[in-house]
This record gives sequence, C-alpha cells and structure tokens, in this order.
Amino acid sequence: MKYLTLAKVNIDNQKVLLRTDLNEPMRDGKITDESRIIAALPTIKYILENNAGLIIMSHLGRPKEGEADPELSLAPVATLLAEKLGREVRLVSDAYQQIELQPGEVVMLENVRFNEGESENSPQLAQAYAALCDVFVMDAFATAHRAQASTAGVAEYAPIACAGPLLNHELQAIHKATTLPEKPVVAIVGGSKVSTKLKVLQNLLSIVDVLITGGGIANTLLLAQGRDVGASLVEKDQLDVATTILKSAAEKNVSMPLPTDVVVADSFAEDSPHRSCTLDAVQSNEMILDIGQQSCADYKKYIITAGTILWNGPVGVFEWPAFETGTAEIGAAIASSSGFSVAGGGDTLAAINKFHLAENIDFCSTGGGAFLECLEGETLPAVQVLINRAESA
Repeated sequence: MKYLTLAKVNIDNQKVLLRTDLNEPMRDGKITDESRIIAALPTIKYILENNAGLIIMSHLGRPKEGEADPELSLAPVATLLAEKLGREVRLVSDAYQQIELQPGEVVMLENVRFNEGESENSPQLAQAYAALCDVFVMDAFATAHRAQASTAGVAEYAPIACAGPLLNHELQAIHKATTLPEKPVVAIVGGSKVSTKLKVLQNLLSIVDVLITGGGIANTLLLAQGRDVGASLVEKDQLDVATTILKSAAEKNVSMPLPTDVVVADSFAEDSPHRSCTLDAVQSNEMILDIGQQSCADYKKYIITAGTILWNGPVGVFEWPAFETGTAEIGAAIASSSGFSVAGGGDTLAAINKFHLAENIDFCSTGGGAFLECLEGETLPAVQVLINRAESA
C-alpha cells in the first residue's frame, strides 16, 4: 500500500488543507470530551511549525445536509483549539470563498456536513475544497471509509494529496496485524449479528489461526451446530451462513472455539436474576448474556500465546456488572499478552476504557466502520484515492 505521506511533502510557505476528526461530543454547546482535538494537535502543530498556513475541516454530528444547524457548529471546537494553540482560529462558513492565509495562521471551515453535496461526493464541492489549498492532508481515519467530498473527492483534485500521521499510523498498524502478522494470529470478534460482520469473519479466516466469537454471533454459530441456546439472541435466517463459516474454518484449519459454559438470565435487564451454567443446562426461557469461567480460561490460553491479536467486539453485555466478567477477562488477557494487539470499534473502545486497558494494548483504532472495512480486506475509498495519486505521479 503506497501513498504519499505528509512527512515527505515540503509545506514551507504553502496553504495546507487538513481533513481531521474533531467530532467531539457536545452538551449544551460545550465540549464534553477533548480526546479528538488532543489527538489532532501533533499534526496541526507540525504543519504550523513548518511555516504553512492551515485550513482545518471536520464534521460534527449528523446535521441535515445543506442546512446550518447552530447546535452543531464547530465554533466551540475552534475556540478550544485556539486556546490550546495560543493563537487565533478563524471560523469560515463559506467553503466556496477564497481564504487569505499567511504562514502560521489557522482557519477552520464550518462543519462540512452543512455543505450540500458533501455525502454524495459532489465534484463541484470537492473542487471548491481543493481550490483552497496547495496541499491536502487526509488525517481522519474514522471517515476514510466514506467517499465524500471532504475525504475522497478533494484528494482527487488538490494539487498535492497525502496521508497525515494519524491516518498513516492507523493503516500501518492494521497492515502489520493483517498482512504481515506474527503467528499465531488470534482474532476476537463479538457483536449481536453474524450478518453485520459476515465479511469480517470470512476475511479473517484467511488470516488467523484462531477465531473466537462472542455475543449473538457465537449464539448463532452454536445454534448452527445444533446446540440449544434457549431464548438467546440469534439470527435464524443466517444459520446456513453460520454453517458455511464453521465448515470453512475447518477446511482452513482455523480453530473456532465456542462457549462451553455461560452466564444466563431470564430477561434482558441489568438487574435480571442470573446464573452460571454449562451450555447444555441453558433453559428454554433463558438468554446467554456472557461467557462462563471455563470458556474464559479456554480462550485466554490462545490469547496469551498469540503473536498477533485482533479485537473487535465484546463477548457479553459488558455494560452491566453482572455480565461484564467475560469481556473484562478477555480484555485483560489481550493487554497482558506479549503479542502485537490491535483493537477497534465503538463497543470495543468503550470496554477498553471501562476496564482501563488502553495503555497495554499496542494500538487502539479510532475508526468504527473504517476499522471493520479494513478487517473485511477492503481498501478505504479515501485511501484508494491517495494510492491512485501516488501511482500516477
């Protein structure tokens, strides 16, 4: 995967357009979590320290496209960024106007999702973005799977288009784990539905030595084996698919351990009475909400000896204390393993934060959908444009 990176571009006295991810959570017009701004600061400072003028663009929330929603304005983000940089950050609402900019100055475009044509990757809007700059830097991995005007479109038309350090770091970590992994490779894939992660499971079977599943995915695989999972969440219309996955794993000599003991409850509620039992003892009115201690122990044996670990999705309803143990123990095993570990996905990161595991996991991806597409073996649209530009240079 070859593309131009920011470190290889001379940006001295240039106008740089940076697509980054400043989609911070807001409440009553105030930012409640600064993590994305903090993550973007090194790239922003690098550009300014190299004597460039900087135009920043990002999305915020999900406004109705083409309409400026004051509650989703990037104004609070611009204010906070100005405080952290110790310099003015001008907010510009019109993406089609030419922006006067001197080296060291910072401008932020208003929420790109206010612009008509953003989501459909309008060539007119993409060209307007490109006309603002000498160099376009794509540094928002979490939106790189979307072929939009501010991600893929502008990269086609900008005089120079390159990957920023955050995007490059994400891609290199995932590449290391999926293309050149140290064996044995263990993947943990949780989630409610086989259908939403079918491509992930299929692609991982060509990469991993062990594929551990959790949640509704594991339930559906168990049911496909003829096991009784009571009232647990399953996708009955995916049983043929689940059978094919199990058969493919066997043909590829990939181990797919499934739970032998579980934690069950008779209703899906945080305070529902619950118990631990073997899989064979699940009653018809009970639903599986976590894996049991023996299953944890079995899975951890694979994880501790892994050379590479990929983690996407919890193995139980970790948000509730009664059903958090499986995910907590699996996460702790990943964190303590000497193997190279990569984790991603919204629920996965929430679990990592809840159990304070981040410091001991080698790479935590910022992307949800983008991370999944990488695990599916896809090249992200915005990255593909950068690759195309590099190949035609």
